[in-house]
Amino acid sequence: MSGRPGDSGLVVLAVDDEMAGLDEMDFLLRNNPRVAQVLTAFDAADALRLLRSDDQVRAKDGDESVVDAVFADVSMPGLSGMELARVLNAFKQPPSLVFITGHEENALEAFEVGALDYIMKPADADRVDRALRTVERGKAERGSTDGATGTVEPAPELPVADDDEVIPVELAGTTKMVSRKNVRWVEAQGDYARLHTTDGGSHLVRIPLAQLEERWADANFIRIHRSYLVSMSLVSELRMSSSGYSVLLGGGEPKELPVSRRHTRELKDRLVRAPRQGWGQA
Repeated sequence: MSGRPGDSGLVVLAVDDEMAGLDEMDFLLRNNPRVAQVLTAFDAADALRLLRSDDQVRAKDGDESVVDAVFADVSMPGLSGMELARVLNAFKQPPSLVFITGHEENALEAFEVGALDYIMKPADADRVDRALRTVERGKAERGSTDGATGTVEPAPELPVADDDEVIPVELAGTTKMVSRKNVRWVEAQGDYARLHTTDGGSHLVRIPLAQLEERWADANFIRIHRSYLVSMSLVSELRMSSSGYSVLLGGGEPKELPVSRRHTRELKDRLVRAPRQGWGQA
């Protein structure tokens, strides 16, 4: 493949060190009408050789890859998918990056390194098509500007707090609206926060826990630990053991969370004097 096909479809590079995974990725991409050409690589190093090859996947100016997107596994021998992402970010105009993987725990890091999407295996045709639509939008936006940075678009700021604040959660170009009243507890994850909801789900938002603590103080949320912010209305028990205090949360499957020593006194005071309807009733 010495040249690029016409602009009627995307050129996608699939990367997976397992043959079964690569074959499945190749099949899903080739059978999508948005894709004009699929290249394959058995590991990240092989992918980089393809991306740097002038006669296969380099544009005439020597900087822009003719590959529109890279669909890669995360866990690969040698150069990992995350390391591949960091190398791609050094390109003047890097291809869009989508991970298809069985490792859910890498999702946060994936978006930090600029991935457009993060698909859990086993992937299906509809899920892959959603990712490809995101790639198309990114390609169109790059084509309408003078350059591209390859960075992640910032998440929208949370609106001003009200009695029932709704939090926009961004993932792969889709915005889901999460009501604050459905949040049971919030977990700190670096500069991010993970909202755990009454339906058993969780959602990552780009806002530090300390900012949410301040923002939601009037909505009856309280910090109980450096890593946890909880809804006071859902605290059903305060427990004491030899290792310290913990709280039990209702509003779904019971969840026990630790209370740090520095937050214990404030929590006790709030529990005692909080004018909460039904407090102390069976």
